[in-house]
Amino acid sequence: MLAKRQKTVRAPSYRDGRSPEDPTMSDADAPTYIVDHLNRVKRRADRGHYDHETVHRLLDSGALAHVSYIVDGWPLCTPTLFWREGTRIYWHGSNSSRMLKNLSEGEPVCITVTHFDSLVLARCGFNHSADYRSVMAFGHARIVEDPEEKRRALTMMVDRFFPGRTAQLRASTQKEINATTVVMMDIERASAKIRAKGVADDDEDYALPIYAERLPVRMVIGPPESCPRLQSGVERPHNLDGYRAGRPLEEAVTEAHAAAYSD
Repeated sequence: MLAKRQKTVRAPSYRDGRSPEDPTMSDADAPTYIVDHLNRVKRRADRGHYDHETVHRLLDSGALAHVSYIVDGWPLCTPTLFWREGTRIYWHGSNSSRMLKNLSEGEPVCITVTHFDSLVLARCGFNHSADYRSVMAFGHARIVEDPEEKRRALTMMVDRFFPGRTAQLRASTQKEINATTVVMMDIERASAKIRAKGVADDDEDYALPIYAERLPVRMVIGPPESCPRLQSGVERPHNLDGYRAGRPLEEAVTEAHAAAYSD
């Protein structure tokens, strides 16, 4: 059964006319991640956020994460699709993946997600910067061993991005399921860091005859490219309507997450 059509959910950003750093956006009593030496934002602490609302919003509007871990004394970082359920993050991969082979025994990992919002050109090199929204989440990765939990996770791997799509697909074979590893991590520590400032020069530099600007950056969806081997009469299902040309990807991903977990 397809997920119900949802009203458009716009991914929050300072393009809406207010900064996500606006303190009116959070409740002082809202759930917050523990803050210690591991996740505390040290440089520009005023840009740090630890509340669940901010951290989860940035995770849910992202599609690609980077998972960092240690293998044989070497730091490695692997990009992967991911999804969040509550305070737990899931991702998956092939059984042959070096990452997954080394994350089976509760190994410590750090997961990062970044939204790149602009390049900032100031009046001196020191003040050149970028606007961004990012999350670092810390925990211990474990393989999902329970067969039913694994099947459910593999369903949400698809439906988190495309609600209702699994029901439209050929069922995965047991061989395909066995060849796939699902990993989960309970978020033990997390912090978000947000810069939404644009050009920020020293006061005396504004009088200099030097050009400065902010270059907004957005990742948008292009026109869908249907498979050239589609059977005659097969049309694009309506539950993919949220992924339309010209729409910011984070809006579509945020909307999809809300629809997938609407119950």
